Amino acid sequence: MIPDWLQPIRAGAASISANDLTAFLPPGDASPRRGAVLMLFGEGERGRSLLLTERAHDMRSHPGQVSFPGGSVEPGETAVEAALREAEEETGLDPQGVEVFAELPELWLPPSNFAVTPVLGWWHRPSPVSVVDPGEVHAVLDESISELVDPAHRVSVRHPSGWVGPAFLIGQDKDVILWGFTAGIISRLFDYVGWTIPWDSGRVRELPSYMLSNVPGPEGRS
Repeated sequence: MIPDWLQPIRAGAASISANDLTAFLPPGDASPRRGAVLMLFGEGERGRSLLLTERAHDMRSHPGQVSFPGGSVEPGETAVEAALREAEEETGLDPQGVEVFAELPELWLPPSNFAVTPVLGWWHRPSPVSVVDPGEVHAVLDESISELVDPAHRVSVRHPSGWVGPAFLIGQDKDVILWGFTAGIISRLFDYVGWTIPWDSGRVRELPSYMLSNVPGPEGRS
């Protein structure tokens, strides 16, 4: 059973639409690849938290991108099964300690033609997590929700294409930028359920150079 503080997220997931979360919806002829990510909420010494991963900085696509654990849905898998499998492969978490309580609408990433289902989970029995494959993941981040919504840690980022979108400063030293698709989901879901604290969207950061290698567009990876 999920805690009371997650009930607004459960209720929001039941009523939110894809249009509330993104401006990008797949056209009828898109034939997208299917993907799933795990939006995993927990509660520990630092309070309420959200699990994220940071891609290796030397990857050819989306280096350093911060995202939810996740990846492709394999033949015969459901989105839930894929999200839990990918999270275990990337972070080593024990899926038996996760209670899936909702799914968000399927969302489209135009650059990669992925239709991604965010799967929402409650980490009722936390297990150790760490980088499993350094060639793919640079860091595993269990981010405090109170710090995520702190206006001091909210900025907008500008992509070289001219696109500007919401972002979060995360990590121990708040020197890691969470932006793009994943930041959009967090920002818009938190807006929808009333968790957002007003912040200055006019405070704009440029993306660091290591994040710009072969980045096809502002949606990035999730």
